[in-house]
Amino acid sequence: MSVLSQPHFHDEAKAFEYLESVIWADGVTCPHCGVVGGRVYDLSGVRGSKSVKNPEGAIRYGLKKCGECRKQFTVKVGTVFEHARMPLFKMLQAVHLIASSKKGISAHQLSRVLEVQYKSAWFLAHRIREAMRSGDLAPFGGNGGIVEVDETFIGKLKGVEKKRAFHHKMKVLALVDRETGKARTMVIDDVKAETLMPIVLENVARETRIMTDEHSGYRSMKDHFISHDTTSHGKGQYVDLADRTIHSNTVEGYFSIFKRGMKGVYQHCGEQHLHRYLAEFELRYNNRTANGVNDRQRAVEGLKGIVGKRLTYNPAAA
Repeated sequence: MSVLSQPHFHDEAKAFEYLESVIWADGVTCPHCGVVGGRVYDLSGVRGSKSVKNPEGAIRYGLKKCGECRKQFTVKVGTVFEHARMPLFKMLQAVHLIASSKKGISAHQLSRVLEVQYKSAWFLAHRIREAMRSGDLAPFGGNGGIVEVDETFIGKLKGVEKKRAFHHKMKVLALVDRETGKARTMVIDDVKAETLMPIVLENVARETRIMTDEHSGYRSMKDHFISHDTTSHGKGQYVDLADRTIHSNTVEGYFSIFKRGMKGVYQHCGEQHLHRYLAEFELRYNNRTANGVNDRQRAVEGLKGIVGKRLTYNPAAA
């Protein structure tokens, strides 16, 4: 038996039951009127409208009717899976594959595994990444804890001439809380102090020790936090031998996983999609085995984020 032998990965009715157990753990919620745990009628198994290809009508799995507003819905309504034409059990397979692949899985590979068109696999992967965006605003650090801050560069900005250094590349800022073992990443326009400082101040508690490299954009950190310690990577220094807690190797390790995945698996990423790839790597890192989370639990964490989000080919329709 393999993980993908589970019933909800092969049976549509079981897939709806499984997703309902994750999304409606506190009771069925009507996406139309917002009532939680109210009167709900189960209409599962009724047939939809008839067509030439399906003269008996398609079976409506997981169909409910709210006793308050009298509207019909399924667990997919109001989520990134709404209006998806792909069977739900295949979408659940995709969530598990993405959540359990440390460096990601390409849309071409998903297309072959799920036996769907490449375009369908590509769009589904982006829907899942959208669900993985946490939106967590709780500050990192505090109580004298350590937060590492660093930036990296990847890919190429469209329409920008390729030059030396990093000016033509996309820029990413990452924060890693050593105590919780969690990371937070974001796309940034540049690495100037006036760009970096407001982001760090908004995301890190003042009672925190900050660790960075020697980049000049971090020079004023000491004015806002308990302490600010650096290592000079340009001089080959990665750990302060006098105090071995002074380093930014944790965030460098995070970037290593991220870049190996982006270059080795995805190979290319447009600037407009980078924030979703960051969300994917962030969720896997924050819910890794070292933090006591296995593949199945990680996939569940990804599914919990599908509610209240939409992603369409036409942004105006979202």
